Parts: sequence; C-alpha cells; structure tokens
Amino acid sequence: MFDAERRLVLCNQSYADLYHVPEPLTRPGTPWIDLMRFRIAAGLYAGHDPEKYVQQLTETIDRAERTVSLVELRDGRTIDLIHQPLPGGGWLATHHDVTDLRRSEAKISYMARHDGLTELPNRILFRERAEEALVEMRRDGSKIAFHCLDLDHFKMVNDTLGHPVGDALLKEVAARLKQVAREGDTVARLGGDEFVIIQTAVDQPVEATALAQRVIDGLSAPYVVDGHGVMISASIGISIAPDDGIDADQLLKTGDMALYRAKAEGRGTYRFFEPEMDARMQARRFLELDLREAVVRQQFEIYYQPLLNLDRGEVSCFEALLRWHHPTRGIVSPGEFIPLAEDIGLIVPIGEWVIKQACLDAASWPGSIKVAVNLCPAQFRNARLLSTIVEALDISGLPPSRLELEITETVLLANSQATLSMLQHIHMLGVHIAMDDFGTGYSSLSYLRSFPFDKIKIDQSFITDAGDIDSSVAIIRAVTSLGNSLGMQTTAEGVETVEQLERVRREGCTEAQGFLLSRPLPARDIPAMLERTRAVVAGEIIETEPETSGERDTDKPGRRRSRASVPA
Repeated sequence: MFDAERRLVLCNQSYADLYHVPEPLTRPGTPWIDLMRFRIAAGLYAGHDPEKYVQQLTETIDRAERTVSLVELRDGRTIDLIHQPLPGGGWLATHHDVTDLRRSEAKISYMARHDGLTELPNRILFRERAEEALVEMRRDGSKIAFHCLDLDHFKMVNDTLGHPVGDALLKEVAARLKQVAREGDTVARLGGDEFVIIQTAVDQPVEATALAQRVIDGLSAPYVVDGHGVMISASIGISIAPDDGIDADQLLKTGDMALYRAKAEGRGTYRFFEPEMDARMQARRFLELDLREAVVRQQFEIYYQPLLNLDRGEVSCFEALLRWHHPTRGIVSPGEFIPLAEDIGLIVPIGEWVIKQACLDAASWPGSIKVAVNLCPAQFRNARLLSTIVEALDISGLPPSRLELEITETVLLANSQATLSMLQHIHMLGVHIAMDDFGTGYSSLSYLRSFPFDKIKIDQSFITDAGDIDSSVAIIRAVTSLGNSLGMQTTAEGVETVEQLERVRREGCTEAQGFLLSRPLPARDIPAMLERTRAVVAGEIIETEPETSGERDTDKPGRRRSRASVPA
C-alpha cells in the first residue's frame, strides 16, 4: 500500500519474498520509485523496456485508474498485478503469482486443440485455422481448398488386426499427410479416419488436383505396422472457397458431398464438389419453412436430463433439452434444427420460450433442485435477455438460486466486455452461471479470473476418451484441479459407462451427467423419476425409459450445441 506521496505504507512478507526485496526497502516511508529501481536492477523484467514499464505505471498512478495486468518475469514466473486507487490518494497493489495456473491453462489449451493420438490439429484448432484462412482469402482475393478425406475400408484393419494396429496406422497416415502438404497448409484429424487439409492460396484448380494426387499416392504406398504389412487407400472430396462455400461449415458440407461421390465412384480417388450434389441444400430450405411454422404453432417440448451430485448420490439439477415434434417427420434431431434456428434468427424467440417454460416446470420440483438452460451468443446480443430472465422468475415463482445458465466460451468471444457486464447483472439476481464445454474452445484463465463462474462443465469428448487416451484423463484432472482452486463445481458430461462414472468420481468431479444416469425425460415424468430415486446412493444408475426418438444429445455439429434451450 502506498500513500498519496508515493511512499510505502505497508507491505507483507509475501511481497518481499516474491521479488526478493531486502528488509530496508520494506519499511514504511520507502519511495515507490526506489522499489521499482530495485526490481529493475535485479533484472526481474523480461520482454519489455523496464523504463517504459515504469513510465506506464506512473501514468496509471497519475490517472488514479484501477488496472489488472499480467507481468512476465525473467525467471519465467507470471504475476497477476491489480492496481487499486484509494480514496484521498495512494493505492493498493496486489501481486499474485499465477505461474502454475497459467501453465495449467496452456497445457489444457494445447491438449484441447490437438488430437491425442496423432497430435494433429483437432476439430477445434481446425476451425480456428479455417477462419484465419478465410479472413486472409477475403482480404487478398485468393481461393482456398478444403480436402475432406477418409481411409477406404479402415474398419477392416481394426476388425482384422485390432485397434492398436489401427491406431498405429493412423499415426503413420498423419505423418505422411504432413509430408505431402505444403508449409502453411493445415492437416487436421476430425475423428476416426476422417482428415481434412486446408490448402491456402489456390490460384488454379490444378493446384488442388496436384495436392489431392500427392495425398492419394503418398497414402497408398505399403505400410509396416507392428510387424503387419498393410495396404490402404484414401478418397478425397474437394471444395473451393468462395465458389463452394464462404464458411467452414459450408465448405465441410460441400467437401463431404464430393467425398461421397468419390467413394461411390470406386474409392482411392478424388472429386471436386459440383452444384448438382446440393440436394441437401434444397432439403434445408424446406426445413426452414417448417421451423418457422413450428414457432408459430408451438411444436416444441422441453426434455430434462438429470445431473447427479456424486457426493450425495442425489439429483442436483436438470438440464433443459429442446425437442421439436414435427407433424410428419416426428421428433427432429436438435443437431439438425438448432444450427438452422441460429442461422435464420429464430433462436432468440425460441430461447425466450425455453427460459420461461423451464422456470415454470422447475418451480414444481421439490427441494433445491436447479434447472440449467443453455444460452447462445445471439441471446447476449439481444437487449431483452435480462428482462426475459426476470419475467420468467417472477411468473414462475422460482427462486433465482435454482436457475443455472450455461454458456460456452464462444459467448464471451462475441463481445467480451459487454458480455461480462451482462453476466454480472444476471449473477446479481442470484442466478448461477456455468462455463459449458470447458477445454474445447478458447478456454482462458482470463475468463475465469474476470467472472466468478459457479461451475465448469467438462466436455463429453474427454469423458468418452478417458478410458483410452491419457491426455483426456489429464485434461479431466487439470480442469477439476483448476475448478477446486477457484471454488467452482465441476460437472462431467456424457457419462455412459460405469467405468467413466468411477473415473470422474476418482478425479474429483462434483457432478456427473449422461445416459448411464438417465436419458432426457419429458417434464411430466420427472416427479415419478424423483420418487423412484429417493433411495439412490452415490454411484447407482437412475433407471428411465429410452427416448422414443432415439436421438442422442451428444451430437454437436461443429462448435454448435445440439442442446435445447438456447443452444449455443
């Protein structure tokens, strides 16, 4: 703490230990500039001009502004510095060593963006690279090509030689793809035996043809994997931007259509997308008309999937999941209509209905059981969001503490300051906020430091892989540890086996959610389900009838949620 004359009033031993400050400089009355000169002389600062840094701090002091910054020290430590002006002059400076948290964040970020088997960029990093390439394309007027490929008859390798050989083959394939791709192009594994290459600066189609042929030739050469001789080929579908699409989703769709044609015409070859392959686009237009009609005729229903508190063995929350009862098709998959609702601007009115209906349903549940509703970026751009929440709570009589809103990091990216301000207002109502899909997007310690989230939900992809891939277990452990250190609950999504349940319990997750515990239920079935499970102890399975639709809530087209409520 410093007074208006920039003299030290007091400092604790932690500050002295952090910067190795000698005792005479920690005495009251020491000029602030003397402490700064000591730290500069000790060579603590890295990566910037120390004198310029002092000048910036001086300007901050003169303006009496509150600031939060991260300072990198030469020895590799990262210090979180909060400068808080005091009434009447002077300021309070708080220095916190966040090195371990930053390293954990970096580790989580890397593992979340790279495939655990091949170490290629995964779907998340692929989308980031795709967006960068598309921005560059729009800026310089060039074209880019998406090469969507998978291995022909790869399942036969797994079935005949076993999954370890199949995994080893995928590693070899990844290595060959990196060899044939140009520097600057992105080779990513989307899952299974599906890969995609982003080829930038494509002036002529022949350049895409040349790369596709190099891939086919390179992958068709014989392999020796764990002593087994293996032969395999690849089929490729090529889409060109902007001709065949202007965003990653469109280019993947058109590339997949071309890939389907390549497989249908004999495999081991490539095909470019052609407009006549676009029958799906016609179907999408019809679906849009039906969706608009569904909003008018209220053809939606909310199903609820329970979250189990692993300490008490009790249902602590239900997540709201939207269903569309189509008059002729039956139940339409959320993965099909929610992205469409986002694209055509219907997600806000649908989301408002979900918030209000979920609160009404939850008000009839016993005890302190919460209801969780997903929010998407479009809702945060809507000025009615806060009033919608207040109205839903008032009409239903549901205590704010029993409403939980789930957001993904894409919500924060849309407009960080405005979004954080909205979250603060929502939190002041007493509503809980959960960070959904943590570890799959742009997870940043800065988000968790900027806003006091109540819960972190670990994406189901890590839970699914926890039994086979060490990096997924490491992510679960790291996120759980991070949540504990920040006083946040952690929920494991997508738990489908007893082994997964025991794994997340051992790693310290506070809640679990997934088909092992219960499938989503219509609101009318919840009282009976709760009655049946009053005596359930931690770890037991909640028995429910299967959904008639057969749809799973694990579908996540791209980074979009197939959740209900305002799917994001």
